[in-house]
Amino acid sequence: MIDFEKELQDRTRLVNEAIEKFLPDEEGPQKTILSACNYSVRNGGKRLRPIFMECAYRLSGGWDMEKLYPLMTALEMIHSSSLVHDDLPCMDNDELRRGKPSTWARFGVDMGTLAGDGLMIYAFETGLKSELPEDVRLRAIRILAEKSGIFGMIGGQTVDVELTGSIPDPDTLRFIYEKKTGALIEAALMMGAVCAGAGEETVELMERIGRDIGLAFQIRDDILDVISTSSELGKSAHADDRNAKITWVTFYGLEQSEKDVRRFTDRAIENLASIGEDEFFEELLRQLIDRSF
Repeated sequence: MIDFEKELQDRTRLVNEAIEKFLPDEEGPQKTILSACNYSVRNGGKRLRPIFMECAYRLSGGWDMEKLYPLMTALEMIHSSSLVHDDLPCMDNDELRRGKPSTWARFGVDMGTLAGDGLMIYAFETGLKSELPEDVRLRAIRILAEKSGIFGMIGGQTVDVELTGSIPDPDTLRFIYEKKTGALIEAALMMGAVCAGAGEETVELMERIGRDIGLAFQIRDDILDVISTSSELGKSAHADDRNAKITWVTFYGLEQSEKDVRRFTDRAIENLASIGEDEFFEELLRQLIDRSF
């Protein structure tokens, strides 16, 4: 039996060390934006998406982690860019992120906007530094682009913003969650499988697993926004209510939302088991069900 907490700490440390290798030097006339980008990526976080990619890579038979690091970093840069933009006054207007000033609150709205843009573009520069075979590297980058863009994460964010203050139907709410949160988790698992040379069936199954994990993760976020304090979350609590956003909790209630988190997580674990056995990955998903931040 693994020591889950130690293993998680070790993997998170390795991800952070890998990320540091690819952050730009804060030099030159544009050093302000470089500092803002680095601040955004370094500002804590659970590093779940790179860890998910690593888990999928190992589960699919991958072994050379060094070749995966640029792609793991690229994924985290995309995730960070989305948070930078989410916090902007024109979006969620949040001055706190992971217990620290959000990027725009620290550097200003102009630099916050540019930092989000910069990270999204620099992510692809970084991913292309992987020494994986060119066809594999390009396929992984294509997955990242598709899951990040207008048909993925940004598409979900668009619908979410447009419907603020309105009541979406259940299908639209699920679309928002699958795209806004689930798309990058799908990308993490699919990229990990592709980089390990997995077959198409496995890659497609990883996509479905990522979708369920994303749903469970976002619903848990909704629950925490209701039941937690700002100090516990490291960001403003009750932000959804303040911004007049309809969430899974406001739509279905706390009790059903808790059940749905478990239902989606259990299905993800069941599908993972059909690919292989990974005690750490399974425990990580179970821990996410009951997380408090």
